[in-house]
Amino acid sequence: MNILIVGGGGREHAMAWKTAQSPMVDKVYAAPGSDGMASVADCAPIDVLDFEKLADFAEAHDVKLTLVGPEIPLVGGIVDAFTARGLKVFGPTKAAARIEGSKSFAKQLMEKYHIPTSHYRSFTNYQQASDYLQTVGAPIVLKADGLAGGKGVIVAMTMAEAEEGLKEIMLDRKFADAGARVVIEEFLEGDEFSLMALVNGKIVTPLAIAQDHKRAYEGDKGPNTGGMGAYSPVPQIPDSIVNEAVRSILIPAAEGMVQEGCPFTGVLYAGLILTKSGPKVIEFNCRFGDPETQVVLPRLESDLIQVVLDILDGKQPDLAWSNKTAVGAVLASKGYPGPYPKGKKLGDLNSLPEDALLFHAGTRKSGTDWLTNGGRVLLVTRLGEDLRAARDAVNHDLKSIETDDVFFRKDIGHRALAAARK
Repeated sequence: MNILIVGGGGREHAMAWKTAQSPMVDKVYAAPGSDGMASVADCAPIDVLDFEKLADFAEAHDVKLTLVGPEIPLVGGIVDAFTARGLKVFGPTKAAARIEGSKSFAKQLMEKYHIPTSHYRSFTNYQQASDYLQTVGAPIVLKADGLAGGKGVIVAMTMAEAEEGLKEIMLDRKFADAGARVVIEEFLEGDEFSLMALVNGKIVTPLAIAQDHKRAYEGDKGPNTGGMGAYSPVPQIPDSIVNEAVRSILIPAAEGMVQEGCPFTGVLYAGLILTKSGPKVIEFNCRFGDPETQVVLPRLESDLIQVVLDILDGKQPDLAWSNKTAVGAVLASKGYPGPYPKGKKLGDLNSLPEDALLFHAGTRKSGTDWLTNGGRVLLVTRLGEDLRAARDAVNHDLKSIETDDVFFRKDIGHRALAAARK
């Protein structure tokens, strides 16, 4: 069968790579894909928001299943457009994708169905939001209500930071219309982890957990990014906590969406924090995480396409996992997540060893050279007997292709290693 992957980043490269391993799959297409994805997929230069063209392509190429990577087309209604034309697609409808597309919708859902999360208030009026800040004080978390590429969250440790952050979101419109409404949440402390599940209505199949690294620089310093690296499993989060999160968070969320008349199909991603009173939700996303997907899918030993088809058929599949540790680190353009130059030459990617998994994000090919073409340029994942071995291998790989124009975090997994030393 032929499969279409919608998107062209590192997450979609990992999805296409995993899809290509399935014995059920004849051909993998990606739209728009990328130069880097061309090794695992036939790429068609179609914009992720051009639903009509994408559906035309799927029909013309006898695509039996479409997997959607990014949140923007999902929130925009790509699943509704494909379904209306009788095309099979794994992802949430426009109504269900609101769980990511609107932070206040997600918060109301959690409140109604008693899903543990932080206390919050949402505002469309700057003065009211500012007055509320004065009453609650810092530390506090400010979030633009809409989509902001994973960057619309400000963790303010002081009142000065909180006031500046509120001004950036609501008055300066740093995140454009995403910041027309702001959600102000209590600051939670604890270890964060990402729990993704494959969902169809009330069927919830959890994947292995991962831990992302949001801050740009080592030691969790610097501004928030879309994610600088991840690892899986997360040894300091015990299975009992993961099971509790599935029971108290994922299942009630899926059942709540059914109750609300917008059942969720696709990947439900819960960004969680382990507090003193158990796991709580920081955010929900309506798709695979990036970079978590690049460390979770390499550990999945089951056939991803068979699993997705089973879930769409209403079956609960059993998943097989490698007991190795996967570590992935992002090579990013200097300046990211702020302004950065493009078109800078990278080291020789062909020199990477065969067991280094290379997932392209913001690259393009020029002759035989690979050039930077985005903030997060690429990610290298390694599987190892333990976290330190995998991380050492990744750091060695990235060092060999590093130039003065890019940087990477060498401390992916530091929380797990620190916890192991305690």
